[in-house]
Amino acid sequence: MNLSLSSASSLSSSAATATSPSGKTSTATTSTSWFSGIVRGRADRSGSIKMSGGSGFADSAGPIKGKNQFRGLLFKYGPKSVQVAFKTGDYKQQVIFIGGLTDGFLATEYLEPLAIALDKEKWSLVQVLLSSSYTGYGTSSLQQDAAEIDQLISYLINKEDSEGVVLLGHSTGCQDIVHYLRTNAACSRAVRAAILQAPVSDREYRATLPETATLIDLASAMIKEGRGSEFMPREADPTAPITANRWATNILF
Repeated sequence: MNLSLSSASSLSSSAATATSPSGKTSTATTSTSWFSGIVRGRADRSGSIKMSGGSGFADSAGPIKGKNQFRGLLFKYGPKSVQVAFKTGDYKQQVIFIGGLTDGFLATEYLEPLAIALDKEKWSLVQVLLSSSYTGYGTSSLQQDAAEIDQLISYLINKEDSEGVVLLGHSTGCQDIVHYLRTNAACSRAVRAAILQAPVSDREYRATLPETATLIDLASAMIKEGRGSEFMPREADPTAPITANRWATNILF
């Protein structure tokens, strides 16, 4: 399905920290071609990358239709109804954006300039919906997120002939990436680099709240009693229903 993705958010540039599998990091901004340093090895061979026909969005059209409007392809990568992704650009290498809690499509203001910058480097930007997207995180887990990320990469390899991906995490999405890379999943070798942008510690944040100690005792007791899949009280997370297991994952582990 070819379509345009729109948002009312405004443009801004944002700093990001890039972490390669070897542990090296670099910091840059979207105002320059920061991504070229990561993909230098492939950039010299960009002439070998061919556009697939019939995609509906040509390279000359660019990834942005207008202000806060994305041009691209919406596709399903897994059997669940929520397992949908949106791709701008039609290239053989992709940057997969993984948002944080309550995030979905168009989660951050820098995605529009990022899509433009990646297009110049002959890379696609993929925004993914996981079972944990929007308010689904309360009944999901890092393990489930990792499994669905692997499904998406598998789809890109088998259906889009991907030659490699870079994982870009925002906020809690950084935790998803770290967990995924630690699982040694089937498609993890296709990951060429990981970018952790605005990583967070839910544990440190919760430590500043007065009700946290009581909620820790409650979650621990529920898990010990085998009720980890049951919901915590509303004050544990006013944004979305959250199970004891998920709450404990954010705070205790």
